[in-house]
Amino acid sequence: MKIKITGIGSYIPEKKVSNTDFGNHVFLNEDGSPFGRPNDIIINKFKGITGIEHRRYAETNQTSSDLAYLASVKAIANAGIDAETIDYIIFAHNFGDVKAGTTQSDMLPSLATRVKNKLQIKNPKCVAYDILFGCPGWIEGVLQANAFIKSGMAKRCLVIGSETLSRVVDDHDRDSMIYSDGAGVAIIEASEDETGMLSYESGTYAADEANYLFFGKSYNTDLDPDTRYIKMHGRKIYEFALTTVPAAMKSCLDKSGIAIDDVKKILIHQANEKMDEAIIDRFYKLYDRPVPQDIMPMSIHELGNSSVATVPTLFDLLIRGEIKDQSISKGDILLFASVGAGMNVNAFVYRY
Repeated sequence: MKIKITGIGSYIPEKKVSNTDFGNHVFLNEDGSPFGRPNDIIINKFKGITGIEHRRYAETNQTSSDLAYLASVKAIANAGIDAETIDYIIFAHNFGDVKAGTTQSDMLPSLATRVKNKLQIKNPKCVAYDILFGCPGWIEGVLQANAFIKSGMAKRCLVIGSETLSRVVDDHDRDSMIYSDGAGVAIIEASEDETGMLSYESGTYAADEANYLFFGKSYNTDLDPDTRYIKMHGRKIYEFALTTVPAAMKSCLDKSGIAIDDVKKILIHQANEKMDEAIIDRFYKLYDRPVPQDIMPMSIHELGNSSVATVPTLFDLLIRGEIKDQSISKGDILLFASVGAGMNVNAFVYRY
């Protein structure tokens, strides 16, 4: 038995924020001193590294669970199922529901429970819970759904990745330009044919790596130091990802028995264009192969980094033919991979 994605849906907020919208921001160094470069130079360098030109922010009346609900409705319709037949709702996020204008996280009740309520699922045996696993959370949710189904504990799972990172950024930190909002959702069921998940890999690196992503005070020393924002040690994350992610991807692919030349697409967490390109380059070097053209669909240029939502959203866009010059066909081999706070790394090989 294998598991496969029988329905997919995403919600991309309508509010588009361009790089030029950061032109009047006051960017500071960590110690609060002026950064010392004009914003146009900062923004141009940022785009050259990350590839991000635009990102999407949720409307002020929306929270992460709202975006998740809207994406879930699409996934359920895409799968053509009755929501009452869902056995598990697994919701991957990092910061809960954060209302506009605040930085306080609200996770009671769980966001999965809120989505179940919004979907009006009455079945009490539909178990709803959240997972905190950094950016790889949606993939980890898929792996948990795989375990539930193979063990006989479930037949059908709804796996969500949703986040509103725009609510937890420090406007004085250049890294604030990376983050965005969005939701991606999949229906996971057993597969009795040749399609579905073929292998997986997952791991947590929690020595020094545990603190590469963290909550910290604003770079503006005039603000309340007890108000916390998402922070990261970007260089350390970059070096960690380039070492660890290609190795995890190779381990996953080798376990599947699929040859590297048979991989049609790699769907990787949309964190940073240059980092993702470097990961793919190192992955192929492990097999002494050149990187194939168009192997890596990207959405980061227009959507930014929405954490747990990037991979399922990318898959949804790819299936619907909404990524320029990218497509997949039945039977194609896909490799999903992600890296993020923890530091966590995971991957799975999938026959579409």
